[in-house]
Amino acid sequence: MNKNKLVFLIIAVIFFVVMLYVGYDISTRTTFPGSKGNLKERIAPSDSLKTND
Repeated sequence: MNKNKLVFLIIAVIFFVVMLYVGYDISTRTTFPGSKGNLKERIAPSDSLKTND
């Protein structure tokens, strides 16, 4: 294997590890929208969100 291929593979592996870490970090900080249940704010919008037409 020549030097250019080795450098490319090392950079590719580092990139994929970083992307996996970022994806895991984001997924642990957020929740699935369906797991929240039916909150009052989602069923009937509050008065502050209504527009005056």
